[in-house]
Amino acid sequence: MILCCGEALIDMLPRETTQGEPAFSPYAGGAVMNTAIALGRLGAPAGYFGGLSNDLFGQMLTDALDGSGVDHRLCPRSDRPTTLAFVTLTNGHAQYAFYDENTAGRMLSEDDLPGLDGLTALFFGGISLVSEPQADSYAALCARAGDLPVMIDPNIRPGFITDEPKYRARLTAMLERADIVKVSDEDMAWLGTSPEELLKNGASVVLVTRGAEGVDVVSREGTLTVPATRVEVVDTVGAGDTFNAGFLAGLARDGLLSRAALSTAWLDSLKPAAELGAAAAAITVSRAGANPPRKHEL
Repeated sequence: MILCCGEALIDMLPRETTQGEPAFSPYAGGAVMNTAIALGRLGAPAGYFGGLSNDLFGQMLTDALDGSGVDHRLCPRSDRPTTLAFVTLTNGHAQYAFYDENTAGRMLSEDDLPGLDGLTALFFGGISLVSEPQADSYAALCARAGDLPVMIDPNIRPGFITDEPKYRARLTAMLERADIVKVSDEDMAWLGTSPEELLKNGASVVLVTRGAEGVDVVSREGTLTVPATRVEVVDTVGAGDTFNAGFLAGLARDGLLSRAALSTAWLDSLKPAAELGAAAAAITVSRAGANPPRKHEL
């Protein structure tokens, strides 16, 4: 089971009432949960780990996980509220306002961390690597990964960071343990790094996403560019998360989801996984919200 570790929240998406008034509608979301759901829909053995609430929004999250075949039995439950993210769209690009204080997800502690039996890989990312105490808990789980392959998508949002030195130190340590790192140009600029530097520090594969220009797959062998699938974009919510899931699902399908296989994989052998990620992401951006495709849609 590929265990996706991080935030699950409610995206409050902008809508319009029948009277023409602006409104928000709740949808299950969160970068890491989106990746878990996309994995499940693509037919990969998917699990989700994060703090879940017993409130009505927490029930929406568990219903969404169940509906996509995602195992959430490892999640600690509490009566704390669910994190809310109010979304505004500008030219199809999402901006977020988070309501996250003392939530079930944010208050995840190291005592809540699961064992690793039955797992095949760990995925980390998103705002869950910023806010404490959950960020420190996920960093501790990453450090315990042992022989499991680790993928990280930092998805850095500078406006959400309150303690930059501590965040940089935590993220640096996690990236040094990662076998797969997915970054954007903006992520690399903020980190002050490059694909070559990330490889030097321990990664086997670096994925550089460039929106409509596709994704660069970088290894010690060189760089391979996989073009994006051309579609009419409705919005970009969940696009990167879906790509992450497609890449992991492709690696699992092709027998490459292990530390040993990743460290010696040829670029050509990684291309099908990146193509699956790009194809799945294209479907997600063609419809509203984070709504990853199911396997039969590809």
